[in-house]
Amino acid sequence: MEKKDIRALIHLLDDPDNEVSDVVTGNLRKLGTEIIPDLENAWETTMDQHYQQKIENIIRDIQFRNVKNKLTAWKESGAENLLEGVCWLARYQYPDLETKEVKQAIQSVSRDIWLELNNRLTALEKVRIINHFIFDVHKFSKSKKNISSPRNSYINLVLESKKGNPVSLGVIYLLVAQTLDIPIYGVNLPKIFLLAYMDDRSVIKKRTSREEVLFYINPSLKGAVLGRKEVDHYLSQQKLVPQESYYRPCSNEAIIERLLLNLIYSYEKAGQPDKLEDLRELLKIFKQE
Repeated sequence: MEKKDIRALIHLLDDPDNEVSDVVTGNLRKLGTEIIPDLENAWETTMDQHYQQKIENIIRDIQFRNVKNKLTAWKESGAENLLEGVCWLARYQYPDLETKEVKQAIQSVSRDIWLELNNRLTALEKVRIINHFIFDVHKFSKSKKNISSPRNSYINLVLESKKGNPVSLGVIYLLVAQTLDIPIYGVNLPKIFLLAYMDDRSVIKKRTSREEVLFYINPSLKGAVLGRKEVDHYLSQQKLVPQESYYRPCSNEAIIERLLLNLIYSYEKAGQPDKLEDLRELLKIFKQE
């Protein structure tokens, strides 16, 4: 559709006939993200609050549909790129987020670590170096003031504030490890999120045979190293029956699902029902069999 036609359609949003306005709204939503600059320009050139509210609702709906479609495509294509997945989730709240900015921030941390690594180091020695730079030099830590805040689940804000929840801190750790080609993966335990240092670079998928884990890492405790016995003890404390999935790496889809569950809890606690509806719709993407 040509620019002049789009502008004419946007102008019709102000039509006093609600039926006309509803048809126009539906047509604009179908046009996608390309028309957002025109909608924003129309918003800026009017003082009519009712008209502005209509425009805001259309923009919000288009952006949400875009995030939903992109996350669906990411999952269906194999969900191999965790960075891409967490960036699309963050765009639910921050639609202008640039992946390259997040990547640069991760690379900045990774570069410092890379300078200290060499092939003679053991897995434990590598983790000690990673821990030092992530938690001591770059000052990432678990948020203590408001652990349930939605801010703790959006990767751009975690990179900015250096505060996060167990899953988002784990994501930072994972992305740094991936950049350094170190075989560390997420482990999706109930109420806690751990990392596993593997003995090889096998690709982790949903229904693989059991992989050898050298040890576990707790990103919430400045990268504390744990053995299988500690995981057993945790499960016993939580009165949970041990399952194979509690000990081996999870998929990237499971990590995004966990972040979504955290956000749902955060917005539920904050009393924002409009967010809950959106996020539960996104969660359905990852609940599909």
